[in-house]
Amino acid sequence: MIKISKDQIREIADNLDCGMKCYLNTETGELKTIIDFNSSPYADEELWEDVLNELEENWDKYHEIPKMESHESFDLMADFTETINDNDLRTALINALNKRHPFGNFKWIIDNSGPYRQQWFDFKNQRLIQWVKDQLDASDIKYDNE
Repeated sequence: MIKISKDQIREIADNLDCGMKCYLNTETGELKTIIDFNSSPYADEELWEDVLNELEENWDKYHEIPKMESHESFDLMADFTETINDNDLRTALINALNKRHPFGNFKWIIDNSGPYRQQWFDFKNQRLIQWVKDQLDASDIKYDNE
């Protein structure tokens, strides 16, 4: 049985954060990453032909690590908002999350929040890593937990 490394977990988390789809070969531990054609309808499938062929020919060996659903991503932003010590920023983020287009509003405020922007990236990264571990646990795939 394979055991996924910490670096692979980080790589999966980073790729999911970029909107990619991640497939793990459960026999070899090899990771295949591909653009999400549902989210990027104008992407050129020809550029991904080798990966698509590999996945299609060996579909029974690969396990997809799913991305967060939008409500889970929303909860992630709400959880981060609760960690903010700056009352004005916290209020602005809460208001952004309660308006139309909460993802875009949140992003705009965070991108213009100085040091909190990096705090958001660090928080999100840690939660995405935990998300990947939870997905591996649910599929009984072992990983390095140190």
